[in-house]
Amino acid sequence: MVALIVGIVLILLAALACVPFGLAWWQDVVVFLRGSLPVLSVLIGLIAVFIGIADIKDRMEAKKEEEEEAKESAGK
Repeated sequence: MVALIVGIVLILLAALACVPFGLAWWQDVVVFLRGSLPVLSVLIGLIAVFIGIADIKDRMEAKKEEEEEAKESAGK
């Protein structure tokens, strides 16, 4: 319950910091978002590459298991 209240308060404070009649940090927020987009894109790209590599490895392993099962069933 405390975490929920703290979360709501922090969201409200962040929203208040961005509005013109509050702290008016909107321009700073926009600059931060512009600067963080390339870094975020690289991180998301790396995650996608790692997921792709893991998927390829899983497919190769599944294919090997299917071949082993086919050999076992053919040998019986």
